[in-house]
Amino acid sequence: MSAVSRGHIRPGWLEKPKPVTQAAKALALVTVVLLVCVPFLVIVSTSLASTDEVVANGGWVLWPTEPSLKAYRDILDGGIVTHALGVSAGVTVIGTLLSLACTVTLAYALSRPGVFGGRPVLLLVLFTFLFPPGMIPSFLLVKELGLLDSYASLVLPVLVNVFNLVVLRGFFQGIPEELYEAARLDGAGDWRVLFSVVLPLSKAALAVVGLFYAVAYWNSWFYASLYLESDHWPLQQVLRTYVVSGSGLTDATTGEGTVTAPQTVQMAVLVIATVPILLVYPFLQRYFTKGVLTGAIKS
Repeated sequence: MSAVSRGHIRPGWLEKPKPVTQAAKALALVTVVLLVCVPFLVIVSTSLASTDEVVANGGWVLWPTEPSLKAYRDILDGGIVTHALGVSAGVTVIGTLLSLACTVTLAYALSRPGVFGGRPVLLLVLFTFLFPPGMIPSFLLVKELGLLDSYASLVLPVLVNVFNLVVLRGFFQGIPEELYEAARLDGAGDWRVLFSVVLPLSKAALAVVGLFYAVAYWNSWFYASLYLESDHWPLQQVLRTYVVSGSGLTDATTGEGTVTAPQTVQMAVLVIATVPILLVYPFLQRYFTKGVLTGAIKS
C-alpha cells in the first residue's frame, strides 16, 4: 500500500463499530443499569410492602403484591424524621446559596489579572486542598468559635470547596477579555461586570457547582455527628443511626409501637433521603459537560 493510500486510513476510533463490539457495549450498559436499578427497586418495593410480605420474603421484596404507604405515614406522623427532613432542606438551601455567593466572588477576584494579593491567596487556597485540617483541629476551632450545637457548624467549615472554586475560576478566565474591556469602557465597575457580564455567561458552571454544593450539604452527616446534639440532627445522620446502626427506627419516629416491619420503615427513610436529589439531576444534567470540563480544562 502506498503512502498516499495509508494517509487516507481513518483512525480506529472513527471507524464504524463492528456488530460484536456494539453487542458487547449494549450488554455492558444493560448490566450496569441493572446493577444500579435493581437495588433501588428493592428498596422502594420493600418500603411499600406489607409486614407479612416482608417477613415471608426474609426482609426484602422485589415487587409488592399489596403496596401500602403506611411506612411513610408512620414516618411523617412522627417527629424525628420530619424535623430532620426540615433541617436537611434548610441547611441545603441556605448552605448552597452562601457557598455559591462566596465561591463566585472569590473565583472572580482570583480570575482577574493584576489583583493585589491574588496569587498568594490562590496558593493558600490550593494549600488547604492538598493539606486539609484534621478532625481534632476542626472540632477545636468550631468549639472556640461557639458553633457547637449550631446549624452554622454544618455550613461555615465547608463554605468554599476548592475544586468548585478552581472550576469557576477557570470558567471565568475562559470568558473573552474583549467583553471585560467593553464593560470597562462603558463605565462598569467590578460588581457590575460580575452581575451583568460574567454571571449571565456562566449559567452552566453555576448550575453544576450549585448541584455539587447541594448534594454535599444534603448528604452530609459526619459534621452533624461531631457538632450537633441528636435533637438537631439532619436526615442523613438519622438515616445512618437508625438504618446502618440497626437501631429501633419505628419507635423513634412514631413515638409508639407499630406493627410496621422495621425493614419497611428503614427503606422508606432511605427513599425519602434519596429522591429529592434524584429529582434535581435530570434538570441539570445537560450542564455537566460544558460546566465542569470547560472550567477544569482552562484552569
